[in-house]
Amino acid sequence: MTEPQIDDWDDAYANAAHIEGAAEYPVRWAKEAEAFRSGWAGKELDICYGKGDRQRFDLFFPRGNSKGLVVFVHGGYWLRFDKSTWSHLARGCLENGWTVCLPGYDLAPDVRIAEITQEITEAIETAAARVAGPIRLTGHSAGGHLVTRMLCEDAALPAAVISRIEKVVSISGLHDLRPLLRTEMNRKFKMTEEDAVAESPALKTPVGNCPVVAWVGSSELPEFLRQSEMLAAAWPLTVCRHDPGLHHFNVIDGLKEPGSPLTSALLGP
Repeated sequence: MTEPQIDDWDDAYANAAHIEGAAEYPVRWAKEAEAFRSGWAGKELDICYGKGDRQRFDLFFPRGNSKGLVVFVHGGYWLRFDKSTWSHLARGCLENGWTVCLPGYDLAPDVRIAEITQEITEAIETAAARVAGPIRLTGHSAGGHLVTRMLCEDAALPAAVISRIEKVVSISGLHDLRPLLRTEMNRKFKMTEEDAVAESPALKTPVGNCPVVAWVGSSELPEFLRQSEMLAAAWPLTVCRHDPGLHHFNVIDGLKEPGSPLTSALLGP
């Protein structure tokens, strides 16, 4: 898939500028997440998987026996947010009997994107050692990049962990990082062309036979639609699904609901 002709690459990736009431969403997410953490009994918070202050994850346990492990990796362009902003998104999987892990990670410009990839690798490996059974991975935006990155041929996850991964759902993920070289954000990413290629799942060969869904809101910016369609075109066993009428900030809401199309896509066959 060829790169489109775009005059303003910053605007092409500026989700908030194109969403009505965008500033209200982070406040709402934080309040919902805090209320969920306070109300959900089965949990372990701030489990260390590395030495850094942000290298911790939260585990939420279902009320009955666990069917396996779901990992949700948050977005924010590798620049912002924390695991604690997204706790409420665990509800849909928990209500279906799955244990849910929400990892934090260091942010640019303190670290490079490749280092964040390694941190998520370590978080998943640590969580997988604590929770038995199959594994499902999902992530939003930059988190969608990070979970698809786990399936790449140069992924550092142990084979024993990769063999447990049954499905990956990248929600509005970034799968080709080369366009970001043209944005102001790259002053913080500090990516070279070589770095961008090395960290782009759509330019790599996936390992194993894990089904992948590139899930994207139908009302998202054209570049996010293209990014999801690109992964589906590049990878076998990968499909792109457009969620009707949703944009970049509300496309994740389905994870709160046990019977939503998004939750069903993640937990189904």
